[in-house]
Amino acid sequence: AALLPWAADAQLASGLQGASGSTVGPDGALYVTESWAGRVTRIDPGTGGTSTFAEGLPPTLPWIGLGGALDVAFLDGVAYVLVTMVGPDLGGSDVVGIYRVDGPSSVTPIADIGSFNIAHPSPTDWFIPTGVQYAIEPWRGGFLVSDGHQNRVLRVTLEGEVSEFRGFDNIVPTGLEVLGDTIYLAQTGPAPHLPGDGKVVAFGPRAGAAAEVASGAPLMVDVERGRGRTLFALAQGTWDGAFPGSPALPGTGSLHQVRPDGSLWLVAEGLDRPTSLEIIRNTGYVVTLGGEVWVVVGLAESPFGAAH
Repeated sequence: AALLPWAADAQLASGLQGASGSTVGPDGALYVTESWAGRVTRIDPGTGGTSTFAEGLPPTLPWIGLGGALDVAFLDGVAYVLVTMVGPDLGGSDVVGIYRVDGPSSVTPIADIGSFNIAHPSPTDWFIPTGVQYAIEPWRGGFLVSDGHQNRVLRVTLEGEVSEFRGFDNIVPTGLEVLGDTIYLAQTGPAPHLPGDGKVVAFGPRAGAAAEVASGAPLMVDVERGRGRTLFALAQGTWDGAFPGSPALPGTGSLHQVRPDGSLWLVAEGLDRPTSLEIIRNTGYVVTLGGEVWVVVGLAESPFGAAH
């Protein structure tokens, strides 16, 4: 990865199988989903040491190569995992939705998002009835979940109730971040995912159009709050053009800080198909599709203030 002079980078971990989503746990460690293996791995952010936190989740269906355990979040000290593209509509036999982690090898589905999508399809064009969920974020005692295929953000309660929180046109919503009542959402835009379509938008619980916060990077996949209300956006890079939902070309990803004027200030480039971002104090942790976690330091040294 190539970085600006004030930042430094190092590989924290590697060898993860289908790394995708991530979160910072109550203990301050990183937790990363390994979709191919159907597990969540704990990573010590200081040493890079890894250990299995939870396993037994539905893995990626081998004949598809996408989906499985995509993201993880903690609520009141309990871990919940978002699982997608494993339902009968794609030849699988598992629940598409949110699973609660009850122990190292015990998980329980608590919300069937796939069934909700089948019963309440989005008005946008789609061909996977259960949808393709991307990110999960705690919100008001439950969760918000982005669906990049059915183009909406869903609200899900701990009792398993699913409802549409915000619907969109074909903008392909991906990463989520919550700051108070404001929800930040990354979107890639439709294929071919041009830089101008890669955006961060913001909205609240009330009706009204989402406000554009920043744009200008291809295949935007995550947005994360830094220190002092700063905001950072992660772009996977130039789409490889293989098929809808396929990743970016290797080595074309980038990390940006959102500037107050809505532009993006480049922090790091040359990232290899990044999927999610976490920030602990002034250090960023970038998870990549190839199973690596990279460290970007010095995020607090930016010359800009709050983005929004």
